[in-house]
Amino acid sequence: MTETLPAQTSTATSPPVAVPRPGQDSAAAATSSGNDRYLTFLLGGEPFALPILDVTEIMEFRALTVVPMMPEFIRGVINLRGQVVPVVDLAARFGRGRTEVARRTSIIILEAGATDAEGDRESGEGARQVGIMVDAVDKVFHLAADEIAPPPAFGAGIRTEFISGMARFQGEFLIVLDVSRVLSPDELRRLSRAASGAPDGRQTCTGEG
Repeated sequence: MTETLPAQTSTATSPPVAVPRPGQDSAAAATSSGNDRYLTFLLGGEPFALPILDVTEIMEFRALTVVPMMPEFIRGVINLRGQVVPVVDLAARFGRGRTEVARRTSIIILEAGATDAEGDRESGEGARQVGIMVDAVDKVFHLAADEIAPPPAFGAGIRTEFISGMARFQGEFLIVLDVSRVLSPDELRRLSRAASGAPDGRQTCTGEG
């Protein structure tokens, strides 16, 4: 079963789209959320998925504040209700080149953090928000654990350490990402420190050109 997300407009100043749908309060979201729900998105025309529980918000692409001396895959930072959040160009992170901003380009805000000895996600100070820049957000759908195959040894087009598994959806395979590995805990801490020191007067970038 799939849930189509609301159509997005091209106005960068419009409010973020809440997950799983606008207007749903946090209690209702918690009740309807589960480990079997995934958000699909497009990157270079290829479908990817990530657990909906890792997603806190979806927003249209907006002007970013550029922070000097950052890795090339960090496009900049945004101020999200007083918190400075780094935005990762996911295509660049995967070695696929820079994402070109278009009408449907979106930023998915994730809660990414360190994991404990059992592999469970830490909360509190161990968790940090990070945005990922994608070509388009698609649908929310349900996927049982036994429908996800282990990551392939090769041939996925990205490093296997970023992959949680492979699944078939609507007749095609998609890559299920491991959010905790897109940025390592050390990278998250370094980016957060650097981003927090960026004053409002830094150069801004729309990403176009």
